[in-house]
Amino acid sequence: MRDTATFEDADPLAERPVKPAMMRGWRRRCPSCGSGSMMRSYLKVRDECPVCGEELHHHRADDGPAYLTILIVGHLLAPLILAVYTHWRPEPLVLAVVFSVGCVALSLYLLPRLKGMIVGLQWAKRMHGFGGVR
Repeated sequence: MRDTATFEDADPLAERPVKPAMMRGWRRRCPSCGSGSMMRSYLKVRDECPVCGEELHHHRADDGPAYLTILIVGHLLAPLILAVYTHWRPEPLVLAVVFSVGCVALSLYLLPRLKGMIVGLQWAKRMHGFGGVR
């Protein structure tokens, strides 16, 4: 029961736009229609979109979102920790608690969004079975 108004047109090899698919993934929406929810739970991707029926079980995000999350959080918080410590010299326990909470919060925010972006990229590039042509 696929909606024909999505990116899937008559040509199964037609190029799919990457940026909109990744932005829809960032919002945790179906990369095809942008309406249906991509996630069934925090990090579990649905087998198919509830709106357009696009199959999403093909994705292979694996450890990519975790690596990207660590990369982004580390590059944001490490210089910030250095700047805060050299400028204000807070107590080490206060510094550790504040930045630990910030690190966990930022990681929890980014992880599902980055996973959605990777699934959107895979859909747009027809990777791992998203091509529809066997």
